Amino acid sequence: MTDAHDTDLKKDLAATLHARRDLGPEYETELVDSFMEKIDSRIDGAVERRLRRGLAEQQMQAARGARRSKGTDSWGERFGFGIVSLVLAIPLSAIGGAFAGMTGLIATWIGIVGVNTAQAVRLNPDLFRRPDHDHED
Repeated sequence: MTDAHDTDLKKDLAATLHARRDLGPEYETELVDSFMEKIDSRIDGAVERRLRRGLAEQQMQAARGARRSKGTDSWGERFGFGIVSLVLAIPLSAIGGAFAGMTGLIATWIGIVGVNTAQAVRLNPDLFRRPDHDHED
């Protein structure tokens, strides 16, 4: 399924570049915005699917009475996700920067940080929670 999405994205990029050549630079902003919206929607969809899958897995574990221990995520999983994220950041940054300049680059990195934050929270649900301290009065 990923290959089909990659092919579609390549076709969309080719069509955008072709339209830019045909329409001229005065339509460049609109064309770039349209292409970036397609990329954003694909990223949002992928993140949403992963979050739903993770939530469903947690609900199934809770229904079975299983508790996820703090140490169930492996160092290899975290390291691998980080490496893949950085490798994918290179072409995504190039695409975002080429089409929308600094705005595209910033949007790309916001997406990358968002995906990594979602992964970190999935592996450690208490990551952003304040610790509860019992205060003696």
